[in-house]
Amino acid sequence: MKESPDRSPKRDSDLLKASLIPPRLVSCTWVLAQIGLQVYRVLMSETNKAFRIEQDSMGEIEVPSNAYYGAQTQRAVENFRISGRRLPRGLIAALGMIKHAAAEANNTLGLLDHEKCEAICRAAEEVIEGDLDEHFALDIYQTGSGTSSNMNTNEVIANRATEILGGEIGSRLVHPNDHVNMGQSSNDVIPTAIHIAVLQGIEIDLLPSLRELHTSLDAKAVEFDQVVKIGRTHLQDATPLRMGQEFSGYARQAELSIRRVGDCRDAIAEVALGGTAVGTGLNMHPALAGNVIEKINRRTGLKFREASNHFEAQGAQDSLVEASGALKTVAVSIMKIANDIRWLGSGPRCGIGELILPAVQPGSSIMPGKVNPVIAESAIQVAAQVIGNDLVVTLGGQWGSFELNTMLPMMASNILESIEILANASRNFAKRCVDGLEVDEERTASMIEKSMAMVTSLAPVIGYDKAAAIAKEAHVSGRTVRQVALEQEVLSVEDLDRLLDAMGMTEPGAPSV
Repeated sequence: MKESPDRSPKRDSDLLKASLIPPRLVSCTWVLAQIGLQVYRVLMSETNKAFRIEQDSMGEIEVPSNAYYGAQTQRAVENFRISGRRLPRGLIAALGMIKHAAAEANNTLGLLDHEKCEAICRAAEEVIEGDLDEHFALDIYQTGSGTSSNMNTNEVIANRATEILGGEIGSRLVHPNDHVNMGQSSNDVIPTAIHIAVLQGIEIDLLPSLRELHTSLDAKAVEFDQVVKIGRTHLQDATPLRMGQEFSGYARQAELSIRRVGDCRDAIAEVALGGTAVGTGLNMHPALAGNVIEKINRRTGLKFREASNHFEAQGAQDSLVEASGALKTVAVSIMKIANDIRWLGSGPRCGIGELILPAVQPGSSIMPGKVNPVIAESAIQVAAQVIGNDLVVTLGGQWGSFELNTMLPMMASNILESIEILANASRNFAKRCVDGLEVDEERTASMIEKSMAMVTSLAPVIGYDKAAAIAKEAHVSGRTVRQVALEQEVLSVEDLDRLLDAMGMTEPGAPSV
């Protein structure tokens, strides 16, 4: 804001006199205007200190002075104000691992000096530990290659490394492209980081949680093995089985879930690093990728390997689709188990009521004393979300065009969310629901005796039609199958007792007299 060169109190006075404004008031007005101008200048000066000017290939841009990221990240921040959802923590950590290992490898290969290497490694370690998460400001709905996030990582590490070396943030003493991103491309770094984060999530979180759920279900299968109950097909009464047998089915589902998730690990362990822009490895030392992967393996304890074909690894993401499909199958299993337990605990007086679920919180704001199956319902909601996430990952997977998939940040966000919430829900379901389940044995016994399906064991002896007639009469009259059969004297009391033994009906075999 510039002052007019001929501006003076006398001129203002003359002008205002012509307007019949008292001179004393004119002088006061001018003084106040000058004070206001100075205040404005001070405020603007302080405001400008909140920003620094950085430059990229598109020119200059204001970047928050306290931000470790730079020009390219700032442009992306302004371009992608979409959801407020940022990159998952695991993905940020994986990016830090790659940059740390790449700096060490480039130093070993004589491409990066020791001082810069040490500073980059220190900064990358802070990224890995989550100390700089606030500087990863980008929305997941960004450029489909994840270039913005790769540059976000490069800029944060470069500026923090510059600071470590005593330089000024933004001075590029450590350069985000020339030093931090040396021998890399967003097109091989981002898919590699996704695979690292996914495999870590599976190994560290999901598989242990599924094993915990399997252990809990298997323990209940043993505990409930002598409890006979009525089976149900089509939501209708069926022949008896043991509660332990029913839970053995649930335990087997959990066991197979572990196997399915485990089977997808091999494909995820193959990473794209080394392909650079389009899979050819241009601008990369031939030994760099193998060196970086070896260092990441030592850090994580996992066994990543360089892709056998970089064009597949960057142009497609079939391995992520496969892994997401396994997660979806796990979700379907958990939904079935949780919903069954929810139904078996329904009531407590007017439902099925065979199971007694742990009471963990009041269930109603209007109905006193009501307790709901909230843990099971939470698991069911998680399962539904994972199934939805799988569709998104599937759509993302088919979006590979020529040498690059352009759905990577979105795919990463959804599959990592699925891993996280499945792990948490499985552990919570096991601990807060399954472990505390009890059986109402009086209820299960009464339901068996009332069921018309008990007539099934009589059919091989008296014939299907006669057995059906007994079932119909029992239903119409409200009596049990045993009572009607005794009344009609179709068999002796001893034969009826043997054929209608519920425990005996839970094992293979054809009844006979």
